[in-house]
Amino acid sequence: MENILVRYLEHPKLKDPIFIEGLPGIGNVGKLAAEHLKDELKGVKFAEMFSKYFPPQVLVQEDGLIKLVNNEFHYVKRDGGRDLVILVGDYQGLTPEGQYELSDRVLKEISALGVKQAFTLGGYGMGRMITKPRVLGAATDPDLVKEMEKLGVVFSRGEPGAGIVGASGLVLGLGKLYDVRAVCLMGETSGYFVDPKSAQAVLTVLTKALGVEISFEQLESKAKQIDSITSKLREAEAQPETPSKEDLGYIG
Repeated sequence: MENILVRYLEHPKLKDPIFIEGLPGIGNVGKLAAEHLKDELKGVKFAEMFSKYFPPQVLVQEDGLIKLVNNEFHYVKRDGGRDLVILVGDYQGLTPEGQYELSDRVLKEISALGVKQAFTLGGYGMGRMITKPRVLGAATDPDLVKEMEKLGVVFSRGEPGAGIVGASGLVLGLGKLYDVRAVCLMGETSGYFVDPKSAQAVLTVLTKALGVEISFEQLESKAKQIDSITSKLREAEAQPETPSKEDLGYIG
């Protein structure tokens, strides 16, 4: 097997497409956001990416059949608007080399489709519970910073302090070599749980930027479930005695 294998199911012809990346990461914010957008807009899978840089495993699906871990490209054709290419997946690269190689290959594939603009989605871990997440941003040029600020994105000096690790950052950095203008949208998240509330905050900005309307009902439902879990955890922490095994049955 090659280090990276891209298998095309279809070769779509797209109109000035915009690329959106949302892979697993902190709070799975980017993954949740991209998959929700793909589902709401009825994205069509047209390519699969397999790699030795992913974990050596298969996933067992509900019907008992296996699936080799991968990333998937989906397209959305829009009447009167620019088409979309959405990347979702099971994992990011396991090593620094893998992260670079996979991000570079993604940029080669989307550039061949005519992509000149991209949004990468992710979470910004705060290490504490967040009630109303901000959306932080990073961009490849000053004009994009101004455009995103008008939509409420915060560009704050020193945030994120350690930079952006993984595909969400590399697509921006390597994207400049491919003449792809790009913005990273990062939703604040505790980092303790999968965070649909942060994903919704990111999507609220992204959908305005794209000029699309979607329902957030499923994300809101998931957010309520997470809020219920966190409230129970706070109650457990407030108890002087050690919680029983039964009390913690909702964890894990």
